Amino acid sequence: MNPVNYLPIFKALADETRFSIVKLLTQGEQCGCDILEHFDITQPTLSYHMKALCDSGLVQGQRDGAWVRYSLDKIVLESVQALFSSFCRTDAENLPKADCRELCD
Repeated sequence: MNPVNYLPIFKALADETRFSIVKLLTQGEQCGCDILEHFDITQPTLSYHMKALCDSGLVQGQRDGAWVRYSLDKIVLESVQALFSSFCRTDAENLPKADCRELCD
């Protein structure tokens, strides 16, 4: 398995609409037409956002006639969850101390 490149994922999620689309996809696979019903955007705008999410690796699309069905890539999602869990498990006492100097008297 290839390592996950997190930066494109976080860049994609930095957009409010894409973040909301991912939240919607946590409920399960969605057709592009169903996603459109939840947002005040046009179909070309949805395609733009979905391309960014698919290119990041977080979302997968599968053509279904004229539409595409989208779902979260569970392996990538689990990897992102594990990354954040590792941040939470970091023992604060083991973090390096800042080298602070007193600048003012």
